[in-house]
This record gives sequence, C-alpha cells and structure tokens, in this order.
Amino acid sequence: MAQGARDRVSARHGVPDGGSPAPAPAPAPAPGDGSPEDPDVGRRAVEATWRIESARIVGALARYTGELALAEDVASEAVAEALVSWPRDGVPRDPTAWLLATGRRRAIDAFRRRAGRDVRYAAFARDLGEGGAHAGATPSDVDEPDLLWDPDRIDDDRLALIFTSCHPVLSKEARVALTLRVVGGLTSEEIARAFLVPTPTVQARITRAKKQLGAARVPFEVPAASERPARLGSVLNVLYVIFSEGSSASGGGDWIRTDLAREAIRLARVLSRLMPEEPEAAGLLALLELTAARFPARTGPDGEPILLADQDRRRWDASAIRRGRAALARAEAAGRGLGPYALQAAIAEQHDVAASVDATDWARIVRLYEALGRVAPSPVVDLNRAVAVSMASGPQAALEVVDSLAGSGALAGSYLLPSVRGELLSRLGRRAEARAELELAAQRCGNERERGVLGAKAAALAEPSG
Repeated sequence: MAQGARDRVSARHGVPDGGSPAPAPAPAPAPGDGSPEDPDVGRRAVEATWRIESARIVGALARYTGELALAEDVASEAVAEALVSWPRDGVPRDPTAWLLATGRRRAIDAFRRRAGRDVRYAAFARDLGEGGAHAGATPSDVDEPDLLWDPDRIDDDRLALIFTSCHPVLSKEARVALTLRVVGGLTSEEIARAFLVPTPTVQARITRAKKQLGAARVPFEVPAASERPARLGSVLNVLYVIFSEGSSASGGGDWIRTDLAREAIRLARVLSRLMPEEPEAAGLLALLELTAARFPARTGPDGEPILLADQDRRRWDASAIRRGRAALARAEAAGRGLGPYALQAAIAEQHDVAASVDATDWARIVRLYEALGRVAPSPVVDLNRAVAVSMASGPQAALEVVDSLAGSGALAGSYLLPSVRGELLSRLGRRAEARAELELAAQRCGNERERGVLGAKAAALAEPSG
C-alpha cells in the first residue's frame, strides 16, 4: 500500500492529522445562453462542460472506438473545435451532445485515414446513417442527446475508464497522470503544477501510458468479476496517492493542495457509487472524507501549518465527518473485516470524534494500528503505531519501537523516523539528542512549510529549558 496522508502526517507531528470535501461542480451554462456577441460565455461553457462531463464523453467514445488513446485524442479535438465554434456561433442547447457528436466524427475521420480499417469505418458510417435527423448534421445542429450515447451504459463507461486508466501494466506515475487526465479532466499543466514536475514530463507520461495500453491490447471494459479484486487495488492505490500528495505535499511551498485532494475525493465518490458492493471502495472514501474534514483548521492565514493539538476543532467540517462515518459504516456492514483503507478510516474517525488530543481513545488507535500492521505490514505503519503508543503508554515505550525500526534500517534516508524520534526524545528531556534528530529531519524534508516547523522545533530546543 502506498505511503499516504495518514501515514506521513501521523509520523511527522506525533499524532495523526489530516480540506473541505469537493464542492459540487459549477453547472454548465444553460442551453442557449451563449451568443456570437458574448465570446467569453462560449469559452466558459467549453471549460465547464469539459470539467464536468469529460469522463462521460471520453468513456462513451472509448466504448465505441475500442481505444482509450483514440477516444481521448478525438475528445480533445472536439474541445478545441468547440473553443472556436461556441464563442463564434453560440453555445449549443446540449453542449455534451455537441462534443460527443464532434468527437464521433473525428473518430470516423481517423478510421478513414487508417489503412485496413474499412470494415470498421463502414460500421461507424452506418451508425451515422441510422441517426435519422442527425444524419449529415453539423455539430451545431445537434440539439438532442447524441444517439450513440446510451444512458444505461454511463456507469459502465466511467467504471471502465477508471479501470483502464489504472491498469497494472502502467507505472504508478503513469496511472496517476492518466487518471487525472482522462477521468478527472485535468490539463497536463494542472497535473504538472500539482506534482511539481515539468509539463512536458506529464505529457510524456500520458502519451507513453496510452501507447502502452495500446501495445498491450488492453480492452476498454469493466474487468470480469473474478479479476476485479486484483484490479481494484490498483484503482484504490492511485486515488490514495493523489489524495496523499494533496493532503500532505511532498515538496514545494504549500503544505496542503486542496484542489488535488478534492479531485481524489470526487473520484472516490464516483467509484464508491459505481461499486457499492466493494467495502474497500467505501473504506477509501471514508478515509479521504474524515481526513479532509480537518483541512480548514490545519493551516493558518498565511498557509503556515497548525499541528493537531493546536487546531480549533470547531473549524473541522462536520458534514465531511458525517459522510466519512457513513461510508465507514457501509464498509463495516459488509461483514468481511476491515481492509487497509477502512482501518485507516477507523483511526481517522477516532481523531474526528474526540473533543481534544487528551480525550482521544489512544488505546483503541494502538489496536487499530496493530490490526493495520497485520493486514498491510509497513515500517510507516509501525512508526505510526509508535506515535499512538507514546500517547497511550508514554514516550519511553514508543522510543523502543522507533529504535527497533532504526536498527532494522527501515526508512533509511526518510525524514519521518528522525522526526518522530526527535519528538519522543524531547518529551523524555533528552534535549540535545532531540535537537539533532529534528535538525536531521528538517534537512531531509522536501516540503518548505514542514521543514520550517521542524527547524523551529529544533531551534526551540537550543534555548534554556527554563
């Protein structure tokens, strides 16, 4: 399981910590709102429609072309054409149908250009001919939903899109980039900003991912029931990684990237609705909601980090907590035992329902981390368990766990272990050792905000204890 928000934040500040949930997307402009005299309305309508409907559009086109790469390409071409047409001619009454019709025609053009695709092109052309009033129509003439759009297949299309984008044949970085691009509707520039990498790097990852899917002949379909458990793990992991980077940025000057975290929550909601029988889909959603509920209190006016003990719990998002607890209850009701994400959600729930740090049920959190260590063993899980042990039984018992981890060579080079060890040594009064550990953690930390917190703690230990 990828190292995520829960693991990283727990270890870094001594107690687990975790923005508000994703707001409902702004609706696309009402049909007919645009006009040739108001080009900005057309541009905004394209942007809004794509942000809201991109996954449905690409999913529908992928189902009919059988190729995710081609579907994404022709959908992008349709958007480019809309950016020219809508500001000039006005927003069509059904923007989504317009983009679907245009993307379909672009796909037909692509098949026409390909040698050896005559049979497939003929089938597509027949579909157009059978469209009745739509046959021979231009995109601006399309006022009804596209005839290739099958409402009964919407969920299957989107689910297939998610599973295809997260296919195990791709690297983790490629799965994340492709998912945000084709499922989330983010641009390459937005993804690059979120992960602090150059835009060409993101574009190369997406291009390479689509080529890999094509070379591996990965079908655009929802996996068979027997294959879903293994494939679902990849999907959940991608959403977990996206949220982790948003919740606890690994680098740069922002501690939290709420846009990225909210996108992960939105996708987790979609997945949970599409696969209600999967408890870990509900577990992941619960984890993200319960963690994001604390976002409003995690940073100050200037973006500076606020640690859990100092947070104003009245600012926590009560609605997100209710949603998270409801999702966790669904995972528990499945009766299969809690998986890794649901266990982490149960830990987050203990923090969210506690009136203060001191009132938190630390003994229960220790037991939950022990269960998590059995289900998904990891040195980071052990480190988080040590943090909980320090709160339940004292710093000396926790230091023994941390020193055992250090002796094993686990987390070598990571700032997490010296960060936690420095906190424990400080609580034991071993100030010089604690300062050295916190300074080492600050040197290794890639996030500017967190590096500042660690440095300030180390500096405070240099002052006389009185």
